[in-house]
Amino acid sequence: MLDDLFPSREAGLFGRRQKRERGARIPVSVVTGFLGAGKTTLLRHFLATPEGRGTAVIINEFGAVGIDDALVRNSADETVLLGNGCLCCITRSDLQVALRRLVFDRERGTVPPFQRVIIETSGLADPGPILQTFSTDRALGGEFHVEVVLTVVDAANAEATLSAAAEARKQVILADALVITKPDLAGDATVALLRDRLRALNARASIETAIAGELDPCRIIEPASRMGDRSGFVAEAAHSDGILSFVIEQDEPMEWLAFARAMETLIALRGADLLRVKGLLNVAGSRGPVVVQYVQHLAHPPVELQSWPDADRASRLVFITRGVAEREVRNLFAAVRALARD
Repeated sequence: MLDDLFPSREAGLFGRRQKRERGARIPVSVVTGFLGAGKTTLLRHFLATPEGRGTAVIINEFGAVGIDDALVRNSADETVLLGNGCLCCITRSDLQVALRRLVFDRERGTVPPFQRVIIETSGLADPGPILQTFSTDRALGGEFHVEVVLTVVDAANAEATLSAAAEARKQVILADALVITKPDLAGDATVALLRDRLRALNARASIETAIAGELDPCRIIEPASRMGDRSGFVAEAAHSDGILSFVIEQDEPMEWLAFARAMETLIALRGADLLRVKGLLNVAGSRGPVVVQYVQHLAHPPVELQSWPDADRASRLVFITRGVAEREVRNLFAAVRALARD
């Protein structure tokens, strides 16, 4: 069955493997957007362009294991992974520490010289407190300035997300630039309605579209429309009730068929509550790690990378769900593995 889908053994099971001046203030881009919107895809594409050279990246993830960090680590000049939680909540001080450390390490020569910083926030983060950090911390304000707040919006799930999640609306309201992702999956009519809704929330931001992360790199570091005062700060987000985050790890290689069937079952039964599932898998028969991503009922095609980002070869799968418990998911995976072996 898999041989029919992926006939080239050279390509692997999942197709082709993807391969400032001193004293000046360092520009900062804040890339935000709800869970599964496509922030990391956009960032990886940017880092591969000439404009992306000389970029330090700070990544915050809602989960005990960093997946996005592993995916971009080899693309950026310096990557800092903040702790579990959201920048808007428990790790705001970590952001300040990380920025100061970057400056200190750059001066010592322990990290390459960098010309700008990109902060990729958790999908559940309110960017308001991040902007306040640069405004209220005089030392950071003297060293950095926020150039653009870019919010990524998933066209396929935007209507439901904007209606249900206050965090998603705040991310749009505070943006200098908005990027609609996955327009090819949503259709022209849906994208047109989404544009209207985004303009109603934030009439001053530019709106772009991006497919598979392809966006004019200047949009990430130089917003199309320069604005005066930002839309104003809003109160810190209280995360929606019932949101859970957990990690499933496995040392031995995974059998792809069993994993895929377990995820199909989970999506069929609780797809609406799978806010984000993302991971690096050690799949039996694959030479590199396999990146998998799921957003509610949408399963992204698996991608086999050329190499592992670090020495850890264990599979790690991060779940962010609404009311789907870790124990239930583990039991489902165990049951499917047992049936597959039989």
